[in-house]
Amino acid sequence: MGNSQTKKPPPVVLVPPLFDYPPLSARNRMSESSYNVLFGKLALKCLFEDYFEVKDADNFSAKFMLKPTDDPHVDLVASVSSALDGKVEGDASFRWQSDVDDPHTFVDLSVSTTNPLLLLRSSAYFPKYGVGAFVVSPLISKKNDKLSDEHGIMGLRYGSTNLSLGASFSPFSTKEEWPKNAWLVRKMGRFTLGMQYEPLDKNKDTAKYKDLRNWSCAASYGIGSRSPLSPSFNVGLELARNSQFIVSFYQHLVVQRQVKNPFEEDEVVGITNYIDLGFELQTRVDDSNTSNTLSDSSLQMAASWQANKNFLLKGKVGALSSTFTLAFKSWWKPSFTFNISANNNRRTGRTAFGFGLRVDNLREASYQRADPNFVMLTPNKEHLADGNVWKMEKRPMLQSDLDAENFSELPKELRPPQMIL
Repeated sequence: MGNSQTKKPPPVVLVPPLFDYPPLSARNRMSESSYNVLFGKLALKCLFEDYFEVKDADNFSAKFMLKPTDDPHVDLVASVSSALDGKVEGDASFRWQSDVDDPHTFVDLSVSTTNPLLLLRSSAYFPKYGVGAFVVSPLISKKNDKLSDEHGIMGLRYGSTNLSLGASFSPFSTKEEWPKNAWLVRKMGRFTLGMQYEPLDKNKDTAKYKDLRNWSCAASYGIGSRSPLSPSFNVGLELARNSQFIVSFYQHLVVQRQVKNPFEEDEVVGITNYIDLGFELQTRVDDSNTSNTLSDSSLQMAASWQANKNFLLKGKVGALSSTFTLAFKSWWKPSFTFNISANNNRRTGRTAFGFGLRVDNLREASYQRADPNFVMLTPNKEHLADGNVWKMEKRPMLQSDLDAENFSELPKELRPPQMIL
């Protein structure tokens, strides 16, 4: 006689895709200083800016991120924004990428309604040697608008898992700006230290290297991998141009909660949520009377909660205003994202609203369901017994190979870059 009890399938936890990963700004990081994107700066920028469509006036924005099915090496990103009672601004970029899975070698041609009108950006990186070169060149600009980098910028860089250094310069500029900027970033365990030299345009002093206003330095302490499916924690300190002290904090949480959805199978017992928290304090350390362009201090905090693959809630609170946004994403092909934002200005007491639309087929949502190859419940000997009844209250919700940094089974867009800092 056979076993009358039926062996139940092991329970699983749903792992929805992130709304936007990797962020679009990360695709162009090889064409700028590593100092400007490390120390948690890129993550904080996405947290403080993405989906906050409104500032002080009612507006609408739309973005299209598309690529042809026949040639995945090219794509087009176009955006337009307009205040309901103001002018329309927009830009578009056409990009060719050498390797579909590696965004470090590319050519990008951008057009914009603002200056420069036409911009060429290109980068080439050779991971075997860790060296790369990049070019950023305005091709067409408004004649009555002077650009500090109107002659273009060229740069060289070296990157490894623990070191990044490089410099950029304007080869055809009449000004003595050699280099235009230079950076050095070193990672030692969980600590990351770096400095950057970037001379001020208004600084005519010949001893530019001795002027502390041309130097910036930063340090951060970070825990966790760069995969969004793994929690991370980062605290950063920066002294910018010997005049501004910046303290920042960013934490990415991957948590699980129980799910009771009648439309799901019985083995689905939980769902993964993503929570992001950010804090940034900027305060001046020099004589504030020397510059009227910057306030003495500024403070902003933000939080983001992705409840599932379809809903994202974000909020940002500052000294002068507060902004909240709700986004809904449909994972069709292409995917559509709608969001509405509300901004309250404490100075004027006015509340403004913003609406956004995004159409995207650059990212594949192949991991919106639980995948036992890379996310499983904590294994134990209970599952070896036929007919065993699983007990929810006695089982951890999630235990993943991510703890051991085993990313081989992750979707390609969620694997952290291992070759460069």
